[in-house]
Amino acid sequence: MAKKVKEYRIHDQPVEDISVLEPEATYSYADYLKWSFEERVELIKGKLFKMSPAPGRGHQEVNRNLIIELGGFLKGKSCKVYGAPFDVRFPQKIDSSNSETYTVVQPDLCVVCDPEKLDDAGCKGAPDLIVEILSPSTSKKDLNEKFHLYEESGVNEYWVVYPAEKIIEIFYLVEGCYSRSERYVGTDLVKSFVLDGLSVTVRDVFEGI
Repeated sequence: MAKKVKEYRIHDQPVEDISVLEPEATYSYADYLKWSFEERVELIKGKLFKMSPAPGRGHQEVNRNLIIELGGFLKGKSCKVYGAPFDVRFPQKIDSSNSETYTVVQPDLCVVCDPEKLDDAGCKGAPDLIVEILSPSTSKKDLNEKFHLYEESGVNEYWVVYPAEKIIEIFYLVEGCYSRSERYVGTDLVKSFVLDGLSVTVRDVFEGI
């Protein structure tokens, strides 16, 4: 006898307890907006991913340092930097409705240069630059699911920050693929392709840890 396939139910009512969600169901941004539980989650192509608990001190130090560096550089410019929690939606089409959008993530930092992509809910479409600061619980997702998501969605520059090793790795989008990358350590000067003129030393990024 063929095994009966389990049907998953998309909830039409507000959800206050994450445990009632079906882990293998496909959810949309419209569903996401109905969730009011404390746990932070992301959706990648409709699949639910739990985010890590409160980041450690090292993560917070790096995040603060980058906000200072990027924020200072972008002051008075059209590009804006945003830190999590900040929803970034990747719709299949720019006019996709909330129920037709299946990916919403919260990068540690992102830079958006096109004001048309910004609304009260966050960013709809690919930011120009995204930064993810690795932690033991998120490294696999950041280096796999999110890497491929950002690549195929057209994020021009993806920074992966390794707090324990004090390394910054930058991937550049070339003809639709992250085919070029640079690693920076120690006293190296990190330069951005997307943010022309930005330069920051690795040492400054990891100051305090």
